[in-house]
Amino acid sequence: MKQYLPRPFCRLAAVLVLCSLLCTGCGQGGTANSASSGAASYEPGKTTVLEAVFETADISTELLDMDLSHANQGYFTCLLKEDDSKVNIQVSGPDGVTYKYFIETANEVTTFPLTAGDGSYVIIAYENIGDDQYTTLFSQPLEVELESEFLPFLYPNQYVNFTEDSEAVALAAELSGDAETDLDALNSIYDYVISHVSYDDEKAATVETGYLPDIDETLETGKGICFDYASLTCAMLRSLSIPARLAIGYVSEVRHAWIDVYIESRGWVENAIQFSGDEWTLLDPTLASSNTDTDAASEYMSDSDNYTVLYVR
Repeated sequence: MKQYLPRPFCRLAAVLVLCSLLCTGCGQGGTANSASSGAASYEPGKTTVLEAVFETADISTELLDMDLSHANQGYFTCLLKEDDSKVNIQVSGPDGVTYKYFIETANEVTTFPLTAGDGSYVIIAYENIGDDQYTTLFSQPLEVELESEFLPFLYPNQYVNFTEDSEAVALAAELSGDAETDLDALNSIYDYVISHVSYDDEKAATVETGYLPDIDETLETGKGICFDYASLTCAMLRSLSIPARLAIGYVSEVRHAWIDVYIESRGWVENAIQFSGDEWTLLDPTLASSNTDTDAASEYMSDSDNYTVLYVR
């Protein structure tokens, strides 16, 4: 599946009215605060970048080493050892979803998230032997018990890739300097991204399967596809200790992307920021409800049962 959402797939979503960040009870999964749930607390202007590491090869082949020792932190890491090689990593977890990742850069640690939470996983590594043909390197079961449910959505990974030196992290600190709450910070970041990044139609039409976003490039060029918007926004939120999930899937039969955000006073807010095919939107149905033309859409789209998640990054 291509990791981008061209505009034509999402036209219908332009009328969506989404779950409100401002209404009581909109958080999913309760309203436990971050301290009691094991995540770092948001502080205005303070960034904390969690660093995924490769320490030991729990599994080693001539082509690939894999470190599973940090599974309780919500991730594992791999190291490709040969140039001009390609490996497909497939991760199946308790959510029943199979995530497919690819590694093509040798001698560079790659991080993969365990986004399905606690439970039993199976990780399978395949070596590319030509064209679209692969052979199995190994299959490894893995039992995961996370130290915090938020960790997979705070660490950088292959799809939301950032470091302490990323321009996006410095910008997140600047934008949140006067933001007293995590909700204030979310609004500041959202406003900045939609004001400074324009949709790149040419890139959307030509991007290849397996594309991975570069968040600092997105900032520098001021252009990107929906995957770039999502990755940049998630990275900035995560660097501020605000858990954020990048989700790709469908609303009804329309291809769609959205970001779930954990707000300390609300819990998980699903569909907080969504891509409409033309723009990323953060909407408040308590304001939109005065428009009778959107009442039906509001009722439908505020029901999470109407959303089909394919992948969470």
